[in-house]
Amino acid sequence: MLKDKSCIINQRKKTSIGGQALIEGIMMRGPKKTAMAVRHTSGEIVIKEWDNSNKKVNKFFKLPIVRGVYNFIASLSIGYKCLMESAELSGLEDEEPPKKKSAEDIPEQSCETDEEQAHTEQSDNGKKKSDALMNVLMLIASVLGVAIALVLFMYLPAQIFSWLAKVFPVLEGNFVRSLFEGVLRIVIFVLYMYLVSLMKDIRRTFMYHGAEHKTIFCYEAGLELTVENVRKMNRFHPRCGTSFMILMLIVGIIISMFISATNPILRTVIKLALLPITVGIGYELIKIAGRHDNALTRLISLPGVWLQHISVIEPDDSMIECAIKAVELVIPGDDSDEW
Repeated sequence: MLKDKSCIINQRKKTSIGGQALIEGIMMRGPKKTAMAVRHTSGEIVIKEWDNSNKKVNKFFKLPIVRGVYNFIASLSIGYKCLMESAELSGLEDEEPPKKKSAEDIPEQSCETDEEQAHTEQSDNGKKKSDALMNVLMLIASVLGVAIALVLFMYLPAQIFSWLAKVFPVLEGNFVRSLFEGVLRIVIFVLYMYLVSLMKDIRRTFMYHGAEHKTIFCYEAGLELTVENVRKMNRFHPRCGTSFMILMLIVGIIISMFISATNPILRTVIKLALLPITVGIGYELIKIAGRHDNALTRLISLPGVWLQHISVIEPDDSMIECAIKAVELVIPGDDSDEW
């Protein structure tokens, strides 16, 4: 826990602490610790934390642009792990409809018979096989997801422009091509975010997203981390992952202007090769926007803030409680999180 809670009160700051909405919970990452706070179906908040202060990062991965790619991969890895674990911690996976017990279901003796023990072992083996199968299915789903994303966000816009350019030769030109492909990618992304936000479970995750942002703002404002204080905070944060994604799409438009290839497949391959540069530049922009508050940084954050109207929803008090628990666990107490 926090060494001295008073140190976070009445001290405005910009923090490097960030987080992610999970299934019925929040994950927060600080300079020394990472923590999860997940609301169990019983109503209890389940906590899990681990130390990351001993993890040494090579100086190469701290260089501008490079650090963006490194942190992006690390965030995806940790975020995916926490997301999967939150489903287990929340108890949602264990929920089963209650079964009516008949007289035969009630054991006459308290001790377990050999037949019952064998049945238990068989159930455990079945669960292990089921978990292994689920891991395989998740891997297949992840590969398919990446493939679909590549088709939707890279190949399809390039192919559609090629079709249109044949019908309307006036559209020819690298600037027009890059602008068309980039805007279409953004439209597809925004439409996707809107459609998934209509799903009940995703909407609740987006509400936890709001709790994460508001709690970080409360901490940065130097206020005591209470539900009342957090509730009053803004839910749109410049360092949001949604803002990062939209910035990458915008940066991709500019980078695409330097790609002279017109073949859709070749353009897709080149864009994939240049993706680390896109990620790195997007990270540097989001870092600047998180550190400073001026006309330029507000302009950088503006597209992301617009999109956060879809991906960040006002939370309820129980969600705010989870976010407070998670962030309190990762505040270092020695200002090592200050930017």
